[in-house]
Amino acid sequence: MPSTQETTAQETTTGQLGIATGGPVLKEGVSLRVRRIGKVLLALSGVALALIWAFPVYWMVSSSLLSNTTLGKSTPTWFPSSGTLNNYRTVLADGRFFDALSVSLRVTLLTVFVVLIFAFLAALAISRFKFKGRKGFVLALLFIQMLPAEGLFIAQYKMMANAQLLNSVIGISVLYIAAVIPFTVWMLRGFVAGIPAELEEAAQIDGCSPTGAFFRVTFPLLAPGLVASGVYAFLQAWNEFTVALVIMQEPTSRTLPLWLRAFVEGSRAREIDWGAVMASSTLVAVPVIIFFLFVQGRMTSGLVAGAVKG
Repeated sequence: MPSTQETTAQETTTGQLGIATGGPVLKEGVSLRVRRIGKVLLALSGVALALIWAFPVYWMVSSSLLSNTTLGKSTPTWFPSSGTLNNYRTVLADGRFFDALSVSLRVTLLTVFVVLIFAFLAALAISRFKFKGRKGFVLALLFIQMLPAEGLFIAQYKMMANAQLLNSVIGISVLYIAAVIPFTVWMLRGFVAGIPAELEEAAQIDGCSPTGAFFRVTFPLLAPGLVASGVYAFLQAWNEFTVALVIMQEPTSRTLPLWLRAFVEGSRAREIDWGAVMASSTLVAVPVIIFFLFVQGRMTSGLVAGAVKG
């Protein structure tokens, strides 16, 4: 028979072992619960931020479906249950909308195409080759980005006037290309520098020529960077207002931002037609949304493919 002291010692030892084995388990359970709560809070915060960002777009589209009488009420209408397309008919009845849409599409597509070609070649040169004046070229890119666009208006106007490129798609595209290329070069430079040159060397060992190794191995991995740069160039050219205001002065050569300004000013002669203003803003934003939705999937798939190949 064990004595009372031995029994007490065994119980104490068993309790200590239980605390020792149970303590980490309890701590691990608490930490898992804290992590789950943290993930839930982060998810809720992300949803809240997404709703905040999406609300102005929803309010613009919702207001474009309401009449001025409804929009003039003190009580806001959150859901356009009695919506109408009359505001869109009013906007589309303005023939200059399609002229401005054509000008914006031509300017934007030309800008994106030329920017991607020149920025890609420049980023490849400063990332993969060492040449005389390389540092000066990089510093020039940084300096150009720091120049305010407003300080160049007079010089740009005189340059376009002397070249007889005022109110022309080519003239405004040249200015957009010059403004977008510096940042695009820096963006693509990061993508090019992130791809090891050893991949091309390995392809050349397997029998590829330098050009073939580049286009078969490196170029597909640069697809996400090209898409991201294209999105940036598209947004800059599509939404730009101040340079176009100086260069494109004729009504037939206005871009969509200039047309929207003229449309709003035209409605001020009478009571402002807020429904039509919201409808016109929606129509201006629709091509951007469509372009981004079309490119987003390609960008995501390209990033995943690049990660697997790398």
